[in-house]
Amino acid sequence: MASLTSLAIAATLSLGLSLPAAASGWAGLFDVESRAATLKTDAYRDIRALCLAVAIDPAWTKLKPIRRLATTEGYGSDTSAEDFSWAVMVLSGRALAGDADARRRLSDLLDQWAAAGAFTETEEINDAYYALKRQLLPLSVAYAILEPGLETERSGRLRSWIDGLVRKIDHTFDGDVDHNNHRVLADSVLAVWGAETGDKAMMEKGLARYETVLDETRFDGTLALEARRGARALWYQRQTLSSLTVMAETARGHGWDFYSQTSPEGRSYATLLGALLNGISSPILVAVYAAENHIPGPEKDFRQLELGFLETRGHGRHYMGWAEAAMLSGHGLAFDRLKGLFARQIVARRPLIDEFIGGNSTCFWGQP
Repeated sequence: MASLTSLAIAATLSLGLSLPAAASGWAGLFDVESRAATLKTDAYRDIRALCLAVAIDPAWTKLKPIRRLATTEGYGSDTSAEDFSWAVMVLSGRALAGDADARRRLSDLLDQWAAAGAFTETEEINDAYYALKRQLLPLSVAYAILEPGLETERSGRLRSWIDGLVRKIDHTFDGDVDHNNHRVLADSVLAVWGAETGDKAMMEKGLARYETVLDETRFDGTLALEARRGARALWYQRQTLSSLTVMAETARGHGWDFYSQTSPEGRSYATLLGALLNGISSPILVAVYAAENHIPGPEKDFRQLELGFLETRGHGRHYMGWAEAAMLSGHGLAFDRLKGLFARQIVARRPLIDEFIGGNSTCFWGQP
Protein backbone atom coordinates (compact mmCIF):
# COMPACT_ATOMS: atom_id res chain seq x y z
CA MET A 1 0.00 0.00 0.00
CA ALA A 2 1.25 3.47 -0.82
CA SER A 3 2.51 5.57 2.07
CA LEU A 4 0.06 8.09 3.48
CA THR A 5 2.37 11.01 4.18
CA SER A 6 1.75 13.82 6.61
CA LEU A 7 1.78 16.16 3.62
CA ALA A 8 -1.16 14.28 2.13
CA ILE A 9 -3.01 14.48 5.43
CA ALA A 10 -2.34 18.19 5.67
CA ALA A 11 -3.51 18.81 2.11
CA THR A 12 -6.70 16.87 2.63
CA LEU A 13 -7.55 18.62 5.86
CA SER A 14 -6.65 22.09 4.60
CA LEU A 15 -9.04 21.67 1.70
CA GLY A 16 -11.80 20.68 4.09
CA LEU A 17 -12.30 17.40 2.25
CA SER A 18 -13.83 14.36 3.86
CA LEU A 19 -11.35 11.59 4.52
CA PRO A 20 -12.26 8.07 3.43
CA ALA A 21 -14.29 6.71 6.32
CA ALA A 22 -13.83 3.20 7.59
CA ALA A 23 -16.89 1.01 7.81
CA SER A 24 -16.91 1.66 11.53
CA GLY A 25 -15.36 5.12 11.58
CA TRP A 26 -14.89 6.93 14.88
CA ALA A 27 -13.45 10.06 16.42
CA GLY A 28 -10.83 9.30 19.06
CA LEU A 29 -8.96 6.14 20.00
CA PHE A 30 -11.72 3.61 19.30
CA ASP A 31 -15.43 3.39 18.53
CA VAL A 32 -16.93 3.74 22.01
CA GLU A 33 -20.54 3.15 20.99
CA SER A 34 -19.78 0.09 18.88
CA ARG A 35 -17.48 -1.45 21.48
CA ALA A 36 -20.01 -0.93 24.26
CA ALA A 37 -22.61 -2.74 22.15
CA THR A 38 -20.19 -5.56 21.35
CA LEU A 39 -19.41 -6.10 25.02
CA LYS A 40 -23.09 -6.79 25.67
CA THR A 41 -23.15 -9.79 23.33
CA ASP A 42 -22.84 -13.39 24.53
CA ALA A 43 -19.74 -13.93 22.43
CA TYR A 44 -17.90 -11.26 24.43
CA ARG A 45 -19.10 -12.34 27.87
CA ASP A 46 -15.57 -13.27 28.97
CA ILE A 47 -14.08 -10.02 27.67
CA ARG A 48 -16.79 -8.03 29.46
CA ALA A 49 -15.84 -9.88 32.64
CA LEU A 50 -12.27 -8.63 32.15
CA CYS A 51 -13.58 -5.07 31.89
CA LEU A 52 -15.06 -5.62 35.33
CA ALA A 53 -12.24 -7.73 36.76
CA VAL A 54 -10.67 -5.01 38.91
CA ALA A 55 -12.90 -4.00 41.80
CA ILE A 56 -13.78 -0.40 42.63
CA ASP A 57 -11.79 0.88 45.58
CA PRO A 58 -13.96 3.08 47.86
CA ALA A 59 -10.81 5.05 48.73
CA TRP A 60 -10.84 6.56 45.23
CA THR A 61 -13.57 8.96 46.31
CA LYS A 62 -11.08 10.47 48.77
CA LEU A 63 -8.29 11.10 46.29
CA LYS A 64 -7.20 14.72 46.64
CA PRO A 65 -6.65 16.70 43.42
CA ILE A 66 -3.00 17.35 42.62
CA ARG A 67 -2.40 20.74 41.08
CA ARG A 68 1.33 20.35 40.49
CA LEU A 69 3.45 17.51 39.17
CA ALA A 70 7.11 18.19 39.81
CA THR A 71 10.61 17.08 38.87
CA THR A 72 12.14 14.20 40.82
CA GLU A 73 15.65 13.31 41.88
CA GLY A 74 17.44 10.80 39.69
CA TYR A 75 15.80 8.39 37.25
CA GLY A 76 12.01 8.38 36.94
CA SER A 77 9.18 10.86 37.12
CA ASP A 78 6.56 12.08 39.60
CA THR A 79 4.25 9.20 40.58
CA SER A 80 2.03 11.15 42.97
CA ALA A 81 -0.98 10.86 40.62
CA GLU A 82 -0.53 7.14 39.98
CA ASP A 83 -3.53 6.17 42.13
CA PHE A 84 -5.68 8.68 40.27
CA SER A 85 -4.74 7.37 36.83
CA TRP A 86 -5.33 3.80 38.00
CA ALA A 87 -8.79 4.74 39.25
CA VAL A 88 -9.59 6.49 35.96
CA MET A 89 -8.49 3.49 33.90
CA VAL A 90 -10.36 0.92 35.98
CA LEU A 91 -13.55 2.99 36.15
CA SER A 92 -13.52 3.82 32.42
CA GLY A 93 -13.25 0.13 31.50
CA ARG A 94 -16.06 -0.76 33.86
CA ALA A 95 -18.20 2.11 32.55
CA LEU A 96 -17.67 0.97 28.96
CA ALA A 97 -18.89 -2.48 30.00
CA GLY A 98 -22.12 -0.99 31.34
CA ASP A 99 -21.37 -0.52 35.05
CA ALA A 100 -23.58 2.46 35.92
CA ASP A 101 -22.00 2.93 39.35
CA ALA A 102 -18.53 3.09 37.81
CA ARG A 103 -19.77 5.65 35.29
CA ARG A 104 -21.14 7.83 38.06
CA ARG A 105 -17.98 7.53 40.15
CA LEU A 106 -15.78 8.30 37.15
CA SER A 107 -17.82 11.36 36.23
CA ASP A 108 -17.71 12.68 39.79
CA LEU A 109 -14.00 12.00 40.18
CA LEU A 110 -13.06 13.80 36.96
CA ASP A 111 -15.35 16.71 37.74
CA GLN A 112 -13.79 17.10 41.18
CA TRP A 113 -10.28 17.18 39.73
CA ALA A 114 -11.31 19.47 36.88
CA ALA A 115 -12.97 21.94 39.26
CA ALA A 116 -9.78 21.98 41.35
CA GLY A 117 -7.58 22.68 38.32
CA ALA A 118 -5.64 19.46 38.76
CA PHE A 119 -2.22 19.36 37.06
CA THR A 120 -2.55 22.95 35.81
CA GLU A 121 0.48 24.10 37.81
CA THR A 122 2.78 21.28 36.69
CA GLU A 123 6.41 22.31 36.74
CA GLU A 124 7.65 23.25 33.28
CA ILE A 125 10.42 20.70 33.07
CA ASN A 126 10.62 17.60 30.92
CA ASP A 127 10.22 14.85 33.53
CA ALA A 128 7.29 16.61 35.21
CA TYR A 129 5.66 17.07 31.82
CA TYR A 130 6.31 13.40 31.10
CA ALA A 131 4.32 12.51 34.22
CA LEU A 132 1.53 14.77 32.94
CA LYS A 133 1.58 13.15 29.49
CA ARG A 134 0.98 9.79 31.15
CA GLN A 135 -2.28 11.10 32.60
CA LEU A 136 -3.77 12.37 29.37
CA LEU A 137 -4.59 9.30 27.30
CA PRO A 138 -6.62 7.76 30.16
CA LEU A 139 -8.37 11.11 30.65
CA SER A 140 -9.14 11.42 26.93
CA VAL A 141 -10.58 7.90 26.80
CA ALA A 142 -12.56 8.42 29.98
CA TYR A 143 -14.08 11.59 28.56
CA ALA A 144 -15.02 9.82 25.32
CA ILE A 145 -16.81 7.11 27.31
CA LEU A 146 -18.60 9.57 29.57
CA GLU A 147 -19.41 12.38 27.14
CA PRO A 148 -22.63 11.03 25.56
CA GLY A 149 -24.35 10.97 28.95
CA LEU A 150 -22.88 14.10 30.53
CA GLU A 151 -24.81 17.24 31.35
CA THR A 152 -23.74 20.16 29.16
CA GLU A 153 -22.13 22.09 32.01
CA ARG A 154 -20.08 19.16 33.28
CA SER A 155 -19.11 18.10 29.78
CA GLY A 156 -17.84 21.60 29.05
CA ARG A 157 -15.88 21.76 32.29
CA LEU A 158 -14.17 18.41 31.69
CA ARG A 159 -13.46 19.19 28.07
CA SER A 160 -11.96 22.60 28.86
CA TRP A 161 -9.77 21.13 31.60
CA ILE A 162 -8.42 18.26 29.50
CA ASP A 163 -7.96 20.49 26.46
CA GLY A 164 -5.82 22.92 28.45
CA LEU A 165 -3.61 20.11 29.71
CA VAL A 166 -3.20 18.61 26.25
CA ARG A 167 -2.12 21.96 24.86
CA LYS A 168 0.30 22.36 27.76
CA ILE A 169 2.25 19.20 26.90
CA ASP A 170 2.73 20.31 23.29
CA HIS A 171 5.95 21.92 24.47
CA THR A 172 9.55 22.04 23.25
CA PHE A 173 12.45 21.58 25.66
CA ASP A 174 15.31 21.84 23.13
CA GLY A 175 16.75 18.40 23.81
CA ASP A 176 16.42 14.69 23.10
CA VAL A 177 13.01 14.62 24.78
CA ASP A 178 11.70 16.58 21.79
CA HIS A 179 12.50 13.59 19.57
CA ASN A 180 12.42 10.40 21.64
CA ASN A 181 9.60 8.44 23.28
CA HIS A 182 8.61 11.51 25.35
CA ARG A 183 7.63 13.40 22.20
CA VAL A 184 6.04 10.39 20.55
CA LEU A 185 3.84 9.99 23.64
CA ALA A 186 2.90 13.67 23.51
CA ASP A 187 1.95 13.42 19.84
CA SER A 188 -0.14 10.31 20.48
CA VAL A 189 -2.11 12.42 22.96
CA LEU A 190 -2.50 15.24 20.43
CA ALA A 191 -3.72 12.76 17.81
CA VAL A 192 -6.38 11.22 20.06
CA TRP A 193 -7.64 14.42 21.63
CA GLY A 194 -7.60 16.30 18.33
CA ALA A 195 -9.60 13.54 16.66
CA GLU A 196 -11.99 13.30 19.58
CA THR A 197 -12.72 17.02 19.72
CA GLY A 198 -12.67 17.70 15.99
CA ASP A 199 -9.49 19.79 16.16
CA LYS A 200 -8.04 18.76 12.79
CA ALA A 201 -4.85 20.78 13.16
CA MET A 202 -4.07 19.13 16.48
CA MET A 203 -4.84 15.67 15.14
CA GLU A 204 -2.71 16.29 12.06
CA LYS A 205 0.23 17.44 14.14
CA GLY A 206 0.02 14.35 16.32
CA LEU A 207 -0.30 11.90 13.46
CA ALA A 208 2.60 13.47 11.56
CA ARG A 209 4.97 12.08 14.21
CA TYR A 210 4.23 8.58 12.94
CA GLU A 211 5.96 9.29 9.65
CA THR A 212 8.83 10.99 11.45
CA VAL A 213 9.45 7.87 13.53
CA LEU A 214 9.43 5.65 10.43
CA ASP A 215 11.91 7.98 8.74
CA GLU A 216 14.21 7.75 11.80
CA THR A 217 14.00 3.95 12.03
CA ARG A 218 17.25 2.16 11.19
CA PHE A 219 17.47 -0.76 8.77
CA ASP A 220 17.23 -3.27 11.64
CA GLY A 221 14.15 -1.59 13.14
CA THR A 222 15.89 0.12 16.05
CA LEU A 223 15.73 3.81 16.97
CA ALA A 224 18.96 5.65 17.75
CA LEU A 225 17.64 7.50 20.80
CA GLU A 226 16.07 4.40 22.35
CA ALA A 227 18.45 1.54 21.50
CA ARG A 228 21.32 3.26 23.35
CA ARG A 229 19.45 3.10 26.66
CA GLY A 230 21.37 0.15 28.07
CA ALA A 231 19.27 -2.42 29.91
CA ARG A 232 16.15 -0.50 28.94
CA ALA A 233 16.80 -0.44 25.19
CA LEU A 234 13.88 -2.78 24.47
CA TRP A 235 11.80 -1.08 27.15
CA TYR A 236 11.76 2.16 25.17
CA GLN A 237 11.41 0.41 21.82
CA ARG A 238 8.22 -1.12 23.24
CA GLN A 239 7.09 2.23 24.60
CA THR A 240 7.48 3.87 21.20
CA LEU A 241 5.44 1.06 19.63
CA SER A 242 2.69 1.68 22.18
CA SER A 243 2.43 5.32 21.14
CA LEU A 244 2.55 4.42 17.44
CA THR A 245 -0.31 1.99 18.07
CA VAL A 246 -2.36 4.81 19.58
CA MET A 247 -1.74 6.88 16.45
CA ALA A 248 -2.52 3.98 14.13
CA GLU A 249 -5.82 3.23 15.88
CA THR A 250 -6.78 6.91 15.82
CA ALA A 251 -5.97 7.05 12.11
CA ARG A 252 -7.92 3.83 11.50
CA GLY A 253 -11.04 5.62 12.68
CA HIS A 254 -10.66 7.85 9.62
CA GLY A 255 -9.99 5.01 7.21
CA TRP A 256 -6.18 5.33 7.20
CA ASP A 257 -4.11 2.14 7.46
CA PHE A 258 -1.01 3.33 9.29
CA TYR A 259 0.05 -0.23 10.09
CA SER A 260 0.84 -0.68 6.38
CA GLN A 261 2.44 2.76 5.93
CA THR A 262 6.09 2.68 4.83
CA SER A 263 8.91 5.19 4.71
CA PRO A 264 10.79 5.80 1.45
CA GLU A 265 13.40 3.31 2.72
CA GLY A 266 10.73 0.68 3.36
CA ARG A 267 10.56 1.03 7.15
CA SER A 268 7.18 0.30 8.73
CA TYR A 269 5.47 -0.50 12.01
CA ALA A 270 6.38 -4.13 11.33
CA THR A 271 10.07 -3.15 11.10
CA LEU A 272 9.99 -1.67 14.61
CA LEU A 273 7.91 -4.56 15.92
CA GLY A 274 10.33 -7.07 14.45
CA ALA A 275 13.24 -5.38 16.21
CA LEU A 276 11.45 -5.64 19.56
CA LEU A 277 10.64 -9.32 19.06
CA ASN A 278 14.16 -10.08 17.80
CA GLY A 279 15.64 -8.46 20.88
CA ILE A 280 13.37 -10.41 23.21
CA SER A 281 14.34 -13.67 21.50
CA SER A 282 18.05 -12.88 21.05
CA PRO A 283 19.31 -10.20 23.47
CA ILE A 284 22.75 -10.24 21.85
CA LEU A 285 21.20 -8.33 18.93
CA VAL A 286 20.59 -5.39 21.27
CA ALA A 287 24.07 -5.22 22.77
CA VAL A 288 25.81 -3.33 19.95
CA TYR A 289 23.66 -0.26 20.60
CA ALA A 290 22.74 -0.80 24.26
CA ALA A 291 26.41 -0.77 25.23
CA GLU A 292 26.31 3.04 25.07
CA ASN A 293 24.37 2.78 28.35
CA HIS A 294 22.82 6.24 28.07
CA ILE A 295 20.47 6.85 31.05
CA PRO A 296 19.93 3.10 31.44
CA GLY A 297 17.59 3.08 34.43
CA PRO A 298 18.01 1.01 37.61
CA GLU A 299 20.03 -1.81 35.96
CA LYS A 300 23.50 -0.59 34.98
CA ASP A 301 24.64 -3.73 33.14
CA PHE A 302 23.47 -3.25 29.55
CA ARG A 303 23.59 -7.01 29.00
CA GLN A 304 20.83 -7.57 31.57
CA LEU A 305 17.92 -6.41 29.45
CA GLU A 306 14.83 -5.21 31.31
CA LEU A 307 11.96 -7.38 30.11
CA GLY A 308 9.61 -6.51 32.94
CA PHE A 309 7.13 -5.20 30.38
CA LEU A 310 6.18 -8.84 29.73
CA GLU A 311 4.89 -9.09 33.30
CA THR A 312 2.18 -7.26 35.21
CA ARG A 313 3.91 -4.41 37.02
CA GLY A 314 3.70 -3.86 40.76
CA HIS A 315 1.36 -0.92 40.25
CA GLY A 316 -1.11 -3.01 38.22
CA ARG A 317 -0.11 -1.87 34.74
CA HIS A 318 0.87 -4.18 31.92
CA TYR A 319 2.95 -2.36 29.34
CA MET A 320 2.10 -4.73 26.48
CA GLY A 321 -1.50 -3.54 26.41
CA TRP A 322 -0.95 -2.09 22.93
CA ALA A 323 -0.68 -5.63 21.55
CA GLU A 324 -4.45 -6.11 21.95
CA ALA A 325 -4.97 -3.48 19.24
CA ALA A 326 -1.97 -4.19 17.02
CA MET A 327 -2.81 -7.88 16.63
CA LEU A 328 -6.22 -7.02 15.21
CA SER A 329 -5.13 -4.70 12.42
CA GLY A 330 -1.59 -5.61 11.42
CA HIS A 331 -0.72 -8.32 8.92
CA GLY A 332 2.45 -10.22 8.15
CA LEU A 333 5.19 -12.17 9.90
CA ALA A 334 5.96 -9.64 12.63
CA PHE A 335 2.32 -9.52 13.69
CA ASP A 336 2.08 -13.32 13.62
CA ARG A 337 5.11 -13.43 15.91
CA LEU A 338 3.44 -10.91 18.21
CA LYS A 339 0.38 -13.14 18.40
CA GLY A 340 2.62 -16.04 19.34
CA LEU A 341 4.31 -14.05 22.12
CA PHE A 342 0.92 -12.88 23.32
CA ALA A 343 -0.43 -16.43 23.51
CA ARG A 344 2.66 -17.73 25.32
CA GLN A 345 3.38 -15.00 27.84
CA ILE A 346 0.73 -12.31 28.00
CA VAL A 347 -2.87 -13.45 27.51
CA ALA A 348 -3.00 -15.12 30.92
CA ARG A 349 -2.29 -11.72 32.50
CA ARG A 350 -5.41 -10.03 31.15
CA PRO A 351 -6.89 -7.53 31.68
CA LEU A 352 -4.03 -5.44 30.32
CA ILE A 353 -4.30 -1.94 31.75
CA ASP A 354 -1.78 0.74 30.81
CA GLU A 355 -1.84 4.52 30.58
CA PHE A 356 0.31 4.48 27.39
CA ILE A 357 -2.61 2.85 25.55
CA GLY A 358 -5.34 4.77 27.39
CA GLY A 359 -6.59 2.24 29.94
CA ASN A 360 -8.01 -1.28 29.86
CA SER A 361 -6.90 -2.34 26.39
CA THR A 362 -8.44 -5.79 26.81
CA CYS A 363 -11.77 -4.05 27.29
CA PHE A 364 -11.21 -1.74 24.31
CA TRP A 365 -9.90 -4.26 21.74
CA GLY A 366 -9.61 -7.73 23.28
CA GLN A 367 -11.05 -10.72 21.46
CA PRO A 368 -12.55 -13.85 23.03
